[in-house]
Amino acid sequence: MIQGTFFCIDAHTCGNPVRLVTSGHPELRGRTMSEKRLDFIERFDWIRQALMFEPRGHAMMSGSFLYPACSDNADASVLFIETSGCLPMCGHGTIGTVTAALEQGLLQPKKPGELVLDVPAGQVQIHYQQQDGKVSSVKIRNVPSYLAIQDASVHVPELGDIRFDVAYGGNFYVIIEPQPNFPGLEHWSAAEVLRYSPLVRQAVNAAFEVVHPLDPSIRGIRHVQWTGKARNPGSDAANAVFYGENAIDRSPCGTGTSARMAQLFSKGLLKLGDSFVHESIIGSQFTGRIEAETEVAGHPAIIPSIEGWAKVYGFNQIQVDNTDPYAYGFEVK
Repeated sequence: MIQGTFFCIDAHTCGNPVRLVTSGHPELRGRTMSEKRLDFIERFDWIRQALMFEPRGHAMMSGSFLYPACSDNADASVLFIETSGCLPMCGHGTIGTVTAALEQGLLQPKKPGELVLDVPAGQVQIHYQQQDGKVSSVKIRNVPSYLAIQDASVHVPELGDIRFDVAYGGNFYVIIEPQPNFPGLEHWSAAEVLRYSPLVRQAVNAAFEVVHPLDPSIRGIRHVQWTGKARNPGSDAANAVFYGENAIDRSPCGTGTSARMAQLFSKGLLKLGDSFVHESIIGSQFTGRIEAETEVAGHPAIIPSIEGWAKVYGFNQIQVDNTDPYAYGFEVK
């Protein structure tokens, strides 16, 4: 029996997938996108699993749904899904969603070149460049981002003691810089990132309870960001973000770049107005900028922006048949 049919636009943002689901949306309860996210998690997580996991997706798969605006000043709302869960915010997902939706006529901005989107983490402002129907760049003015934990340490099996910070950029990130037990991303293979990241995440979550002070539904750490020297001219730094059970972000990671800028700002290494070009594990780049200073419940914070590009590469219709033993997907760990 067919449980759901979903038409999807498949794209990638600087190398990482974005599957914009354009039909089959569940009707969600709640006034805000934060409330709607919790309702989706409670009642409709099977859709995320079916569309993100194998055999219809893969470890890196990420996606989104467009919904009507929750706020009077917004153009639309976005719900983000990926293999790690239903996210409060997703930077590369926003860039891909906006690109696909504008190119296919699914978004009608109130003001050309600009959008306001409600997301579970709050509200984001968009500036985009479009010519001859194609979107060439999307710039996100993101939610307030801040350094939550500074200069902490945990013992990680197989690695030893690891120093880290935790910063928020729409999701919480463990940020690990080069140190005695981590020589820097440029000295590690992707296999090493995949091997050690779950151990770090488990150790940090066991030792620290991380909760957003203004939205307790945003809690815990799902993402681990390893840092290192950039390979490409024009990049200020490189990173690899681990998420889910087997995924490394192929893009420079939008909320991860926001978290990294918040961390560097708090340590005096970036200042208001500075740009920060962040490089992914495949060499693609996002351009970040510290747009403003603010605070989050007493924490010094920044308003970051992230700019990147996306490309639509396909269209598909996915059916979920509940007689299929793998209707809700699987992961090979």
